[in-house]
Amino acid sequence: MANRYFPSLFGSGEDPFRSLYQEVQKTFEDFSRRNPFARFGSDALSPKIDVVETKDAVQVTAELPGVHENDVEVTLEDDLLTIRGEKKTEREEEDKDKSWHVVERSYGAFSRTIPLPFDPDATKVEAKFDKGVLRISLPKPAEAEKKQQKITITKDQPAS
Repeated sequence: MANRYFPSLFGSGEDPFRSLYQEVQKTFEDFSRRNPFARFGSDALSPKIDVVETKDAVQVTAELPGVHENDVEVTLEDDLLTIRGEKKTEREEEDKDKSWHVVERSYGAFSRTIPLPFDPDATKVEAKFDKGVLRISLPKPAEAEKKQQKITITKDQPAS
């Protein structure tokens, strides 16, 4: 029987390659459901962030769904802000008798380093964690204040 993706090569009879095609399709579907490489991808656990600069501070917001605040560490070294932690598995020992059909959630350690446009004073940095969202406010030091000055544009005089 012909299929719209892999038409029969032998007329109206059963296609000998159809079962092979179906097995290959099934293998790819199984692989996509149980991707063993998902936890090794660089973005698999890396928190998604927003970085916003205001006149007074840089604000970093990181999404950390399923991560407990005690499993998160924020460090500041010169002009580098690092968020690291671990999303721990929720599976129990008795879960080993279950047949998992879809496994898309990732677990393990993560780290994200954000370069800052200045060296903030660590004693003034605030970090708050609520409902899986980490918000960090890094006040700008006085010397980081950008000074703006208008430059006058003059007409170029032709050489005489």
